Amino acid sequence: MADFITSFLKATRLARRRRPLSAAFALGDGLASLGKPKAKSRRKPAAKAPAQLKPQLKPRSKPAAARPIRPKKPPGIAKRPAPGSFTSDELACPQGLVRYRLYVPRGSARQRLPLVVMLHGCSQSAEDFAAGTDMNRLADELGIVILYPQQSQAANLARCWNWHDPDNQARGRGEPAMIAALTRHAIALTRANPARIYIAGLSAGGAAAAIVGAAYPDLYVAVGVHSGVARGDIRSLGAALSAMRGRAGPRPTGGLPRPLPTIVFHGDSDRVVHPSNAGGFLSNLERSRAGPLLSQSISGRSEGGRDFTRKLYRTGTGQVLLEDWTIHGSGHSWSGGRATGSHTDPAGPSASREMLRFFLSYRRGA
Repeated sequence: MADFITSFLKATRLARRRRPLSAAFALGDGLASLGKPKAKSRRKPAAKAPAQLKPQLKPRSKPAAARPIRPKKPPGIAKRPAPGSFTSDELACPQGLVRYRLYVPRGSARQRLPLVVMLHGCSQSAEDFAAGTDMNRLADELGIVILYPQQSQAANLARCWNWHDPDNQARGRGEPAMIAALTRHAIALTRANPARIYIAGLSAGGAAAAIVGAAYPDLYVAVGVHSGVARGDIRSLGAALSAMRGRAGPRPTGGLPRPLPTIVFHGDSDRVVHPSNAGGFLSNLERSRAGPLLSQSISGRSEGGRDFTRKLYRTGTGQVLLEDWTIHGSGHSWSGGRATGSHTDPAGPSASREMLRFFLSYRRGA
């Protein structure tokens, strides 16, 4: 005990001299001396020290029963949504964070279903767009997964896709890269059929769909555009507004890659995106030197009383490369949509049903 006291006093002096390491060693020596056995003495053994001064060693507790090791889920692999579920989530990618809604139709979870990406218009949300287009109900009927990316107000206060910005018009950058990354995520999550992936949109979402489809022809098989502007040489907001008013400048005459099969809807009373913009899709097809095109015009009337003109443009082998619908008397609204969503025209023919019919007639490699 005397050795311990001596070491303790020494450690205190060293600590006052700001030599903490030496103080620690001295204190350690003192603690070690407490455990050393005492030397044998012929004298009568002294009385035992009080129990509280003896170093107390806690008895070792028995080891707890080993718990079974549960295998961890591999990173990046999420559980497949249940059939009939309409989930909300977000995906982080190099281009930013994108929120989305995902609908998986009722039925067998083992099927590899087609997937349709739906890009909403300005001021809309993914949920609003789903309600107005009625796509989820048709997805149950036809067996299709529907993905609704949602633009953030941080990227655009009106939640418009920024299709007019050059940073969002090319593969591997901006919003096209973000939407493509989200599409691949949804394919992996739902085990969708990669040979049957399609993209469609309304207004700014329609213009964005045309750009994304052209940037990723290896990912998407066909494109649907409702009340949107064809992909062109627009590089600013001013040029976009001019095109939307029907005052676009002369279109270039250079060649273009052949566009993906495209279906277009436009109301001829649209005061937001001038109906003349629908003609841009045919101009782009002709610039692609797709060869001689055979055209066919069909007129009809919807159950709601809207007259429409449907034009088909086929190759010499019969493949439809462009299907152009003009809805007479309709404005800037999703034709045949439900009034529960914004920007819909319930009286028109169902753009949703016709787009899905068009999409499902195409698959990669067919």
